[in-house]
Amino acid sequence: MDDLLEGWPVWGVFGMFFLIAMLRSNATYWAGRALRAGGAHSRLARHLDRPAVVRTEGLVDRWGAPVVAASFLTVGVQTLVNAAAGALRMPLTHYLPAAVGGSLLWATLYTSVGVALWEAVAAGPSWWLLVAAAVLLVVAGTTRWMTHASDG
Repeated sequence: MDDLLEGWPVWGVFGMFFLIAMLRSNATYWAGRALRAGGAHSRLARHLDRPAVVRTEGLVDRWGAPVVAASFLTVGVQTLVNAAAGALRMPLTHYLPAAVGGSLLWATLYTSVGVALWEAVAAGPSWWLLVAAAVLLVVAGTTRWMTHASDG
């Protein structure tokens, strides 16, 4: 990453992160639309009615664009929310401003905190960083296992 960022102005890094977020979120939105439209008539239908999908669609249906924008501050949920917005056929006049706002948030976060964390890791791991990474992996694995176990 140092080679990638070396010599780049902050606005260039920010712009790159913004573009990445916009491309990814819009691709997920359109994939959600396509999956909901064609997936009901395929083997994917049972996955479209999973509890996590139903809960996320309910959240997006109830709160709309603000949930889409706020989802950019999360990891993992962002993909579900953008796909749910597409599956629910959220109008582009609501979705695109939320995606732009969320992408700006995401780019700001990654340009500042993300780059600083990357540089700290690149400087050499310390014992507390390794412990924190191990704890995060255990929590993520346990959460994923519990989510799949409850989905049945």
